[in-house]
Amino acid sequence: QVQLVESGGGLVQAGDALELSCVASGPTFPNYGMGWFRQPPGKEREFAAAVSSSGRAPSYADSVKGRFTIFRDNAKNTLYLQMNSLKPEDTGVYYCAASRGGGTYSRDSAYTYWGQGTQVTVSS
Repeated sequence: QVQLVESGGGLVQAGDALELSCVASGPTFPNYGMGWFRQPPGKEREFAAAVSSSGRAPSYADSVKGRFTIFRDNAKNTLYLQMNSLKPEDTGVYYCAASRGGGTYSRDSAYTYWGQGTQVTVSS
């Protein structure tokens, strides 16, 4: 069992930056592929970014490519999402997810464990 706890969300203005963190419990974090998903208000949850167990081969949704960076520190059991040039359409609840597979996955069905989410609100 893996527990994931996100932090770092908040209210920012368009153009600002924010960094999200996700701390995982247990010794198996380095084995998991990890992802960030988000759910805009009134919409379905959607893929934002993912990274393999080794930290290589990051993948991004087109809507965040070039602005967001996903990375991980396996020694700290922590996943990060650096978000730059934020836009109002980035508003939503951001979820961290862990997959028992070690690869990079964009579909949410590939993930077994999910955090509770952290709210990001970008004002115009």
